[in-house]
Amino acid sequence: MAKIDAFFKLMHEQSASDLHLSSGQPPAMRIYGDIERIKYKVLESDELKKMLYEIAPENKIKLFEETGDIDFVYEISGLARYRSNFFMQRSGISAVFREIPSEIVTAEKLGLPQVISKLASLPRGIVLMTGPTGSGKSTTLAAIVDEANRTRKDHIITIEDPIEFVHKSKGCTINQREVGLHTKSFKTALRGALREDPDIILVGEMRDLDTISMAIEAASTGHLVFSTLHTTSASKTVDRIIEVFPSHEQAQIRSTLADGLRAVICQTLLKRIDKKGRCAAFEILIATPAARNLIRDSKTYQLPSTIQTGKKYGMQLLDDSILELFNKGWISPDDAYEKANDKSRFRPLLTRPPIDFTET
Repeated sequence: MAKIDAFFKLMHEQSASDLHLSSGQPPAMRIYGDIERIKYKVLESDELKKMLYEIAPENKIKLFEETGDIDFVYEISGLARYRSNFFMQRSGISAVFREIPSEIVTAEKLGLPQVISKLASLPRGIVLMTGPTGSGKSTTLAAIVDEANRTRKDHIITIEDPIEFVHKSKGCTINQREVGLHTKSFKTALRGALREDPDIILVGEMRDLDTISMAIEAASTGHLVFSTLHTTSASKTVDRIIEVFPSHEQAQIRSTLADGLRAVICQTLLKRIDKKGRCAAFEILIATPAARNLIRDSKTYQLPSTIQTGKKYGMQLLDDSILELFNKGWISPDDAYEKANDKSRFRPLLTRPPIDFTET
């Protein structure tokens, strides 16, 4: 057993999402959103390097010493998988680990809105899962892919960096590819996927112009594509995709995206005050004809109005979802205010509203 495994077991017992190991500091864990120190000695750089190198593949160690940072997955059988990131900083080597459950939590157990589960049955198009880092995007996306795996008889290809949730073929045949290990890049894997008879393609993250372009092309050629972005609302998600392209291509991309888009799900996590744990708030945009026309006509600023009037389709604004959680007594007014897009709506709920000069 590797020496670091003791930290992972403690992390699992404490329901921590992340483990932080930094040279010159004691270890720390993120528990329900907050960083908590572990009662342990300060980690010296040489000691920590030895501990970390014990679990890293040789090729990753070589890459780390050349570049100063790496990503890979470490697995403890019967416990969990850990998305691992090593990086160099002023005091020496450091690492952050995110726990990935061995078992995929179903959409029902996660309590996802029914319309999100239905996305697994779409025949084609692109579905975007967005939100800040650590908002549970990967968990929700894994649940959707699992729903498709259980209810369809198709071919699913996932392209990830690194592979997080491991899917076992059920009704579907699943092939999972890791960038850097099984393929050179997202772009290369996506180009190859179009020749590999897929029905569903999961792209771990749309990071650059080439990946975004290939994902939109895959969706427009009859495939169902799932992917993620780091945006906080449906309208910002659409704008982010369009703005990646050169100005002379944006009109064409607006039209192509409008035709291919099926849904945008924006997710954030909030700490519960009624019990230990966190809960998710969602903004849901379903690409109705009205929404498509707004995207095509460069009127994405009107998408929130379309979402408000589209409740019968399962649409909802993030702030409405947050307000519902607050009214249930699940979250604090301060957390609601912090995570809301329209903070003025939640300001009256606060006993001592913060002074934020950036909003004046």
